Amino acid sequence: MMACTDTHCRTLHRLFSPKALLFTEMVTAGAVVFGPRQRLLRFQPAEAPVACQLGGSEPDLLAEAAQIAAGAGFAEINLNVGCPSPRVRQGAFGAALMAEPRRVADCVAAMAAQVEVPVTVKCRLGLDGQESDAFLDEFIAAVSEAGCRTVYVHARIAVLNGLNPAQNRSIPPLQPERVHALKGRFPELRIIANGGIDTLAGAAAYLTHVDGVMIGRAAWREPRFLSRLDNMMHGTPMVSQRDALDAYLGHVRNQLSQGERLADLVRPILGLFKGQPGARRYRQRLSCAKALRSNRLAVVLDAIDQLAFGLEAPQGPAACAIEKPRAA
Repeated sequence: MMACTDTHCRTLHRLFSPKALLFTEMVTAGAVVFGPRQRLLRFQPAEAPVACQLGGSEPDLLAEAAQIAAGAGFAEINLNVGCPSPRVRQGAFGAALMAEPRRVADCVAAMAAQVEVPVTVKCRLGLDGQESDAFLDEFIAAVSEAGCRTVYVHARIAVLNGLNPAQNRSIPPLQPERVHALKGRFPELRIIANGGIDTLAGAAAYLTHVDGVMIGRAAWREPRFLSRLDNMMHGTPMVSQRDALDAYLGHVRNQLSQGERLADLVRPILGLFKGQPGARRYRQRLSCAKALRSNRLAVVLDAIDQLAFGLEAPQGPAACAIEKPRAA
C-alpha cells in the first residue's frame, strides 16, 4: 500500500470504520531515524488507532525507529516481512527476511524492549522453494518467542525471483486453508488473515477460523467496504459515501489552509463513487492537473456537482485490520 495509506487516506477510512486498526505506509527504519520523520510519521488524532509499519533488518536501528514511532502516538509497531518488492529485497528486508527467522526474531525482541505498545509482524506463507508448513512454523515460533503476539499473514507465498510486486499479489495462489491451519497450530497467537479479501463472504469465511482480517487494496478501491465490514462484525451503523465525503471536506479545508496540495487530498476519494451516475465526470474533474494546481476547494465541489446522489455503489471489492470482538 505504498503511496496509498497516507494521513489523508486514513482520515477517509476512519470516517467509514470506527473499529478498524489503520496502518501507515511501510517506512524504513533508517528513514524514520535519519530522515524527515515528522512528515513520514504524520497522522491526525482523528485517525487513531494507527499502526506504524516499519521495514528494516537491523535490530538496533529498528528499535530506535520503534521508540520514535511509539513516542509519536502510534498504537502498534508492525514489522513488514511480507513485501516482495525488488527494491525492498536489495535493502535486506521485506519478504526475503522470512528466510532468516532468527534475524527477524532479534529485530522483534529489540523493538519490544524499547516500547510498551505491541510489536507485531506481517509475513507471507513462505517463499518460493521454502513453502512448507515446517518452514512457516519455524518462522512463527521464532517471532513468537521474541515477543510477537499478533501475526498478519498474507495467504500466498512470495516469489522473489521472476515476479514483480503486482504479480505477487495475483499469481501465487491464495491458500486460506493454510492460514486456518496455522491458527490451529498456534492458538495462543492472534492470527490476522490478509490477501484477496474483497467481499463480505470472503471475510466471513476467514473469521470462522482466525482472529481478524486485514484489508488493503479493496479498501483503497471501495472505502465503503470498511463500513460494511464494521456493520457485519460489530453492528455499527452503515456510513454512506455522501456522508463520508461531506465529513472529509472538513479535512480538505483544514489541510488546504495549512498548505497541503489538493492533488494529494483528492487521491483517496477518486474512486469513491465508482459505478454511480456521474462518477466518470466526477473523476475527470478531480484528475485535471491544471485545476488541481489551483489548490482550491471549489475543484472538489464542482466534481461533487457532477454526481447524481441517491444511489450507493454496488457491493464489490474494498490499510486496515478489523478483528473479532475480544472477550473481556
